[in-house]
Amino acid sequence: MESTEKSILLVEDNKLNQRLMESSLRRFGFHIDLANNGLEAVELYQANPDKYCLIIMDIMMPVMDGLESTRQIRIYEQGKTYRVPIIALTANTFNADRERCLSYGMDDYLAKPLNLDLLAQSFRNLGIIK
Repeated sequence: MESTEKSILLVEDNKLNQRLMESSLRRFGFHIDLANNGLEAVELYQANPDKYCLIIMDIMMPVMDGLESTRQIRIYEQGKTYRVPIIALTANTFNADRERCLSYGMDDYLAKPLNLDLLAQSFRNLGIIK
């Protein structure tokens, strides 16, 4: 895997999923910041938008779900020169779910449980790794 010094914001409310995802993402050489819900994600991103090369966003979370969080991030980015890629991570695997995520401004959509090959392909497609 490619070594980087880039940071990813992982937004996931389940502690076990956080640990599994964090371990997987570290294999790519990323520094990982965790948010337990969508509101935390919005606040972390807005506090330091240049820090993150990517956000991986769970959809179903308490406080603020991943769709609303993505909507808030995209509103915040309006008129700015940057736009962080956001990958949806969800157990919902129907085409309608994928289309809904993309309509909220997400850039890609991956199903749980996470497949590392598909994650790496998404990273390449988004220009996160080569």
